[in-house]
Amino acid sequence: MAADDLIQYLTQIIFAVLFLVALVQAVRRPARVTVDIALFFGAVAVIIVEEWAVAALGLPAGHYLTAFVGAVLMALPYLLLRLVNDFAGVPRWLLRVAEVGLALSALGFFAYRTLPVWFTLLLVLYFLALTLYAATAIVREARRSRGVTRRRMQAVAAGSVLLGLAIFLAGVAAVVPGLQSFLTGAVEPSFALASGLAYFLGFATPATLRRAWQEPEIYDFVERSTHLPWLPDTAAIVREIERGTALALGTPRATLGLWDPEAGVLRFQGADGEVLIPPGEMIAGRAFAEHRAVFSANTARDDPTHADTYRRTGARAVLAAPVAAGAKRLGVLSVDAPRAPIFAAEDLHLLQLLADQAAVVLESRSLLDEAARVQARAEATRLRDEFLSAAAHDLKTPLTTLVGQAQLLTVRAERDPAAPPNLAGLRRLAQEAERLRDLVLELLDASRLEHGLALNHREEMDLVALAQKIAARQVAPRHSIVVEGDDAVCGRYDRARIAQLLENLVGNALKYSPAGGEVRIAVRREGDQALLSVTDQGIGIPEADQAHIFERFQRGANVDDRRFAGMGLGLYICRGIVEQHGGTIRVSSAPGRGSTFLVTLPIATEDDECDGGEEHEPTSEPTPITGAQ
Repeated sequence: MAADDLIQYLTQIIFAVLFLVALVQAVRRPARVTVDIALFFGAVAVIIVEEWAVAALGLPAGHYLTAFVGAVLMALPYLLLRLVNDFAGVPRWLLRVAEVGLALSALGFFAYRTLPVWFTLLLVLYFLALTLYAATAIVREARRSRGVTRRRMQAVAAGSVLLGLAIFLAGVAAVVPGLQSFLTGAVEPSFALASGLAYFLGFATPATLRRAWQEPEIYDFVERSTHLPWLPDTAAIVREIERGTALALGTPRATLGLWDPEAGVLRFQGADGEVLIPPGEMIAGRAFAEHRAVFSANTARDDPTHADTYRRTGARAVLAAPVAAGAKRLGVLSVDAPRAPIFAAEDLHLLQLLADQAAVVLESRSLLDEAARVQARAEATRLRDEFLSAAAHDLKTPLTTLVGQAQLLTVRAERDPAAPPNLAGLRRLAQEAERLRDLVLELLDASRLEHGLALNHREEMDLVALAQKIAARQVAPRHSIVVEGDDAVCGRYDRARIAQLLENLVGNALKYSPAGGEVRIAVRREGDQALLSVTDQGIGIPEADQAHIFERFQRGANVDDRRFAGMGLGLYICRGIVEQHGGTIRVSSAPGRGSTFLVTLPIATEDDECDGGEEHEPTSEPTPITGAQ
């Protein structure tokens, strides 16, 4: 067998196989695009069968048979144009021109027993022009696609170009007899074979090659999905899954609806707000209810009830796949397209793979949330136990003193009712009662801060004047308290809470400086912020504890509970007061070298009136204020 005969025979086998594959797909998934593919390769198959029949039966190639084959050949560019129109769109006028050209070509084949040269040239140019236009449109659409779809469309475009060149060369050979031997003997069959191979890669891609083409997109999606469970919330995860799906399939929009078992609906987050879809409604709901991937090439036809919705969103075609972890249904992943994709079956398979990966992400997030809830419950239990232990320890001391002192006073009164009152004992009762009251109020303050209810009425006030007043209140024989700062630093604050903040910080400075020394309060303005610092020369705070010192029930590791009483709520309350005023608080400290607490607060403009540190009658019942802790 000669080389050109072998090439021609291989080309015919390839196109025959392509027709069989296209026919099976059209029968299994009857849609306009699959039918047009079958028609395109069916036309090629008719030409091949005619040639085989003539060769096998020895029939003469009569005029009408030759004309019929020629008409079928000229139908190829029109059928290719119809195929492009299915997934990319072709101007209506061009389709009409192609139809007129096909009709005239057929009439010419039947009218002329020997085609004139000018008519042959027109046929060749008609065939080449439409084929190249179709190839260009396919390449343009391939650029909008991604992954295996892009590569397959590129192969189809290459096959179309090669087919057009093969027909062009055949036409040149017919017009220029001197080149006929060269063109039809080697060049034209080679282009035809290359066209068949390119079409085979595009329309009947081997599974191994298809998986290799899919791998980069799937790998990118999986790589991104490994980080998704740790996003701030489920809504952020859904957005990233939708974005990744749209990129992987090269589609403008993908949506993920989550199943709400309590409401019995799928919840989609759309541009206009949340959309609720019951199972079985719309294409996505059908995929969820039937627990299988669903493709609709014509949404208005397949779901006429919601045709207006599809029309409004531009979703003429929809692919949807259920998202499930085993038997547990989590939702549905759907993709909208303005036209039916040319390779719907492969896109649907890829969508199901992405939906399965989305299920892994959502289940991972669910496990993380459950672990966080378990950890939160354990942390709540730990904090409760710590609270009960700290509260019992700190409340026990004043209560014991109160009970003991009350019993002592009772015994003395019973023995000698006429004896004068024990003033020292009564003072001690009052002191311990005040101490007990402060502890209880501290617990109440912590609770109010937890619920964001700590602040009351805000008013203009001067932080410098307030600091001076609080410093003057302190009774500290072994300490010297120094206030330094600008003339006036004003802002709108809750006066009682800011006073509580300063009293706590100054009280701590005095308490944790048992050897005495200087306590310095500094207040100054810096830009649009007030800077307030309290510095002592006390025991300091270990570096490892400084990150946690503002948390509930946290105290420095170097604090002796028997020497320095407290529940570890004072600085937690200070932080809450500062943050609810829109400020920040931090500490700089070293064991044995003292501590500096720095507070930043927003301040008023220079035009605002600045009130001093004088107390005002509150507009409502004031929240209790605890002393230094």
